[in-house]
Amino acid sequence: MTKILNILYDEHQAILKVIKALLRECEEDRLNRKFFADAIDFIRNYADKIHHAKEEAILFKELCKPGVLMHCNPIEQMLYEHEMGRNFVKGMVEGLKENNKEKIIDGANGYANLLREHISKEDDILYPMAEESLDQKTKKQILSKFKEADHSKKNEINKYALFANKLK
Repeated sequence: MTKILNILYDEHQAILKVIKALLRECEEDRLNRKFFADAIDFIRNYADKIHHAKEEAILFKELCKPGVLMHCNPIEQMLYEHEMGRNFVKGMVEGLKENNKEKIIDGANGYANLLREHISKEDDILYPMAEESLDQKTKKQILSKFKEADHSKKNEINKYALFANKLK
């Protein structure tokens, strides 16, 4: 499972870079519309359609199957937080369309605060629980599905990794 966790941890690091830049941009006097549009694109396509999709469609489904024993199952909470994040992003999109800086900043701050806590929960609690709870055969299947998902979105992954890595 370590390879699976490394994939997810690395994706979290890219997301955290964008969150840090998002918070920095919220402090600026001038609204950098291009940055916020690019950040929203990253969040919707990398954080959500690549990273969260792997969690929701692959890892979380395995963790919810009968026979997987965990002392508690935080998947419902993780899914709820993914949805909350989408709502914050929706507010940012609306703010951009309305040229409403306050709405953009509210959405960005809400998303950033939520995701920093969310990532911490996954990295420190959920992923170690998954490591303990899943058998080797299931871990190999998950890794295979992760690789397949990454291969099909290779160009997008490279594009968004480049975006995140360019941020200071």
